[in-house]
Amino acid sequence: MNIGAHVRGGGKLVPSLEAGVEIGATSVQIFTQSPRMWKPSQYAPEVLANYREAQANHPSITDTFCHATYLINLASPDPALYQKSVDCLISNLSVGRGMASSGVVLHVGSHLGAGFETVIKQISEAFERALDTADPAPPGVKDCPILIENAAGTGGTVGRSLDEIQALIDACGGDERLGICIDTQHLWASGVDYSTIAGTNALVKEIDDRIGISRLRCFHLNDSKIELGGNRDRHANIDEGTIGTKGLAPLVGHPWIRDLPLLLEVPGSGDGPRAEDVLAARQVVEVGIKLYDGSSKSATTPSKGKTTKENATMEHANEGDIQTTKEAAADAVSDTLDAVKDFASNEIAVVKRELPKKVATVKKVAAEEIAVVKKELPKKIAAVKKSATKKIAAVKKSAAKKSTAAKKSTAKKSTSAKQTVAKKRGAVKKSAAKKSAAVKKTAKSAAKRTSAAKKAAVKKSSAAKKTVVRKTGVAKKSAAKRSSAAKKAAVKKSSSVKKSAVKKSSAVKKSAVKKSAAVKKSASKKVAGAKKAVKKNAARR
Repeated sequence: MNIGAHVRGGGKLVPSLEAGVEIGATSVQIFTQSPRMWKPSQYAPEVLANYREAQANHPSITDTFCHATYLINLASPDPALYQKSVDCLISNLSVGRGMASSGVVLHVGSHLGAGFETVIKQISEAFERALDTADPAPPGVKDCPILIENAAGTGGTVGRSLDEIQALIDACGGDERLGICIDTQHLWASGVDYSTIAGTNALVKEIDDRIGISRLRCFHLNDSKIELGGNRDRHANIDEGTIGTKGLAPLVGHPWIRDLPLLLEVPGSGDGPRAEDVLAARQVVEVGIKLYDGSSKSATTPSKGKTTKENATMEHANEGDIQTTKEAAADAVSDTLDAVKDFASNEIAVVKRELPKKVATVKKVAAEEIAVVKKELPKKIAAVKKSATKKIAAVKKSAAKKSTAAKKSTAKKSTSAKQTVAKKRGAVKKSAAKKSAAVKKTAKSAAKRTSAAKKAAVKKSSAAKKTVVRKTGVAKKSAAKRSSAAKKAAVKKSSSVKKSAVKKSSAVKKSAVKKSAAVKKSASKKVAGAKKAVKKNAARR
């Protein structure tokens, strides 16, 4: 058997092996970063190498498993959260490979009501990305698989049944780098009753048929605060829940399961698994082994191509030979009770036989310890008093120094503050005075500019008036000259017209006299000619 436990990892990782040894575990499981924070822990290569070497050479711890961060949700509909989940898984798997871990156990997440079928593709893509992108395992180190953990069935959690886990592995083409981790409490809460040999045989057969028993790498061994089928994730210490030894024994005692790492994730007394929890788990496995060792039923072998854990010592009880009658069930219960009674009787006998010796030994050791303490007590009291006196004196001296220093510092700060305030006030006043002077200067300059502008305006106005007067005088003179010239021109033209008229009149008169004389002359000629003609005519007659 291999009883493991979840323990603290720490920055150097190696102490987790000793934490397992302290409680009697032979396998350990750790978180490689805070389970409720996104920021990954950064491990130097030598830290991972040291852990690989320590694990490989450890005399009792056989396997180390890493549990992925709880925040991961590969079924999330939010693209940003999905990407952060994939990146976180890649980081967890890189560390797991670097540690030579036997597997990274993963809660797949929740589809939040969208339906399992709608998220198969994105989950399978996330698996493939993580498996292909994470840092490879060092040379000579066996690859670290992703182990899908079954869910308790709360809300839209993925992996609540073996058929869902099968669907995810099939969606990845049956990638050999995917395995499973079965949590006994989650299985119970999701309604799987394995509390009898028949129930366990049916479960083991389903695992083998659907997924392959070789993919089953470890168990989380927990009792349950929730009843069968309660669909809530609530772990309890062994024999403090609703499953108990009677319910767990048939499962963990099964020949294909008993030698797998059975990792406790119980609360203990508040800080996780204790030595007494490991012991309780061993007793449950022993009870379970007796159930099968006492059975005469024949066994079957796994399906073709599927193998059991190499160190399994017993074969699977043949499910075909399981009796389903009431008599067979009664026999199974009777066998279980007899085995429990035998185990209890043996344990009680051992305890009774060894108890007096142990009591005597404890008394002897206690007496010796008391004697040593009594002998050393006065010295220790004196030493403690002396040390306390020195510490008190040192504390008083330190307090006095601190008080003096604090007063000086306060006074210095006060003085400095006052000086600073005074400087600031002076600077403010100086700045205000400068600004006031600048304002006055600006105002004076403005007044000068205004006065200059007024004078310039007056000058311009006076010059404009003079220009207007001068232009007016020039215009008047020019108008008078033009008027005089016009008058002269008019007189000249009038005189010229008159002379022309006189000339024309004289010429007309002369022409008229000439014409009149010419007419008279012509008329006289005509009269004279007419008279001659008359005389001729008269003469002819």
